[in-house]
Amino acid sequence: MTSAQTSASNMPPKPPGDDLPRHVAVIMDGNNRWARARGLSGIRGHRAGVEAVRAVIRRAAERGIETLTLFAFSSENWRRPEAEVSALMELFLIALKREVRKLHDNGIRLSVIGDRSAFSSSIQKYIDKAEALTRDNRRMHLVIAANYGGRWDIAEAARRLAERAVAGEIDPGAIDEYRLQSELCLDDEPPVDLCIRTSGEQRISNFLLWQMAYAELYFTPLLWPDFDGEAFDLAVDDFRRRQRRFGMTDEQIETQGA
Repeated sequence: MTSAQTSASNMPPKPPGDDLPRHVAVIMDGNNRWARARGLSGIRGHRAGVEAVRAVIRRAAERGIETLTLFAFSSENWRRPEAEVSALMELFLIALKREVRKLHDNGIRLSVIGDRSAFSSSIQKYIDKAEALTRDNRRMHLVIAANYGGRWDIAEAARRLAERAVAGEIDPGAIDEYRLQSELCLDDEPPVDLCIRTSGEQRISNFLLWQMAYAELYFTPLLWPDFDGEAFDLAVDDFRRRQRRFGMTDEQIETQGA
């Protein structure tokens, strides 16, 4: 096996029968609808969503989840009204300034994935500081996907491999799924076991397309600001009741668990 095949995310998905998901990904949807239903501005909905983020991080850490990835801002979200995008960037910066010390004090490592080049220099600076401060924490890995898209992730991995092939560093014939995966975001993390989406929408919206190949999907009608620790528990409990086959038959799974 090559070195590219030995990272955590190249390991097989979590086998059937294990209790908790190791890696939970969340598509946080519904802030605007939550605000409209209350006659509030969209930014008030996003601020309420920050409270839900805190609650879910807390519960995930309490439950022993290894990696929690939150879809905060997609590469498509730049198409939203300019005022909303500006407010989201301001909230992101405020959260980086206020929350990172709490994460660090609770042993939580923070990483941000996505194309950072579109962010202001202030946001990029605070991302770097937050990652440096929490780098050695091991209780849980919190990943924020910001200006992230699954297609962008795969295209960037392919581009880097192409550059290395042109430079003569690798043989194009040696490029396989393991080599490609080694260039993706979250290569050092286990694959996503459970993906939660709030607001009743049932799609994955270009989120972690490769990493969620075998993920169990959980959709809830709750709008994101209403999603709390108890709602997170319901999603995890639903995951624990599912039978995951990974291409095997029921009989094989039963024999494996015997």
